[in-house]
Amino acid sequence: SRGVVEALRGLYANFIVQEFIGEAEGADLRCFVVGDTVVAAMRRQAAEGDFRSNLHLGGTAAVAEATELEREVAVRSAHALGLAVAGVDLIRSKRGPLVLEVNSTPGLEGVEGVCGVDVAGAIVQHLEQSVRRWAG
Repeated sequence: SRGVVEALRGLYANFIVQEFIGEAEGADLRCFVVGDTVVAAMRRQAAEGDFRSNLHLGGTAAVAEATELEREVAVRSAHALGLAVAGVDLIRSKRGPLVLEVNSTPGLEGVEGVCGVDVAGAIVQHLEQSVRRWAG
């Protein structure tokens, strides 16, 4: 609301206001991008009474299948920021996938444990391929 924005302005600090997407019901989709591929995806659900789905805040996670459009949005979001490796958080909405955040240094434990995917291995393989291409 306007009152909240005015109160924050009084702090003389930078802030970001983000639209609340109620239809997400406290869930998001973490897509782990390596190169041009989403190598793993998990659905994270917020703890009861919270809207933040972070696992360290009590949220839960399960393997998810990202749609073709979600994979495309995740890869394009990472590339837009010049990232070859990223954790891209999306919300599934009536308007389609919405980008919440692009993490340049996402943790591997959660996604590898939940999805059973060797994300670290995929990163190493991508780096090796990049070095080979660069070296000619």
